[in-house]
Amino acid sequence: MKTKPIHNNPELLIAMLLCLAPLFACVAPPIGTPTSTVTLTPPPPAPTATAEPPDSGWQMLPNGIEVRSISVSAEVGIERLTVVRLAPQQFGFRVTYTPGSAQLISEWARQTQAQVVINGGYFTEELLTTGLIVSQGQRYGSSYGDFAGMFAVTDGVVSLRWLREWPYDPNEALQEAVQSFPVLVKPGGVMGFPADADDGRIARRSVIAKDRQGRLLFISAPRGYLGLHALAVWLADSDLDIDIALNLDGGTSTGLWVAGDLPAAQIDSFTAVPSVITVGP
Repeated sequence: MKTKPIHNNPELLIAMLLCLAPLFACVAPPIGTPTSTVTLTPPPPAPTATAEPPDSGWQMLPNGIEVRSISVSAEVGIERLTVVRLAPQQFGFRVTYTPGSAQLISEWARQTQAQVVINGGYFTEELLTTGLIVSQGQRYGSSYGDFAGMFAVTDGVVSLRWLREWPYDPNEALQEAVQSFPVLVKPGGVMGFPADADDGRIARRSVIAKDRQGRLLFISAPRGYLGLHALAVWLADSDLDIDIALNLDGGTSTGLWVAGDLPAAQIDSFTAVPSVITVGP
């Protein structure tokens, strides 16, 4: 039997519409029913990080210590150096050493209540120094050769020396001292660690330096982006006016802590260290 097309078959069309009516009722409100309007409020914009200035400039603390943060470009990223500067005649210095035991730099800071704490020289797995340390006149370890350097206090006078030019004398009356290597800037501001001496390793770095005005500088590079040669070049070419700079134990030992509330100047070591240089009133 031949059927009529739908548009020519009113009965069939009505029947189909009646079957579909319940479906339309699910998605459309009845005629005359008020509809609510939903307004979508966009989420608030994410907070944008404040750009870190390439150079914070010197910030003078109430105790006369100056702190500065400087960005340094490296092959793998931007290192952020923290530099602490002070006039040594206004402060007292100690080299504290506990053979066989160690603490994080933050713990040393709490224990000593010092105004500045930086990690000392190299040590063995047994937490024993590999070079000479003098703490309150007591000597530990043995002196390195003339390739190394030494921070020392004699009769209250602070010195930073390259042992080739100013050798260690076992008879000198050292009150405090710590030896380390390499000398990154030789006396006179000469870059002291050539590229052919660098094995290419990058790591966190700790440095003690003296500028041409006789001020001491404690420097930390905590991001671990600098090799020793790159650091030596930057130190010699910087506006810090460095006369001599000595590399301290770096890597996980790196730590620099200044009393107060400057986060950039409170860099903790990753591992505990047995020796530190502290600055007090």
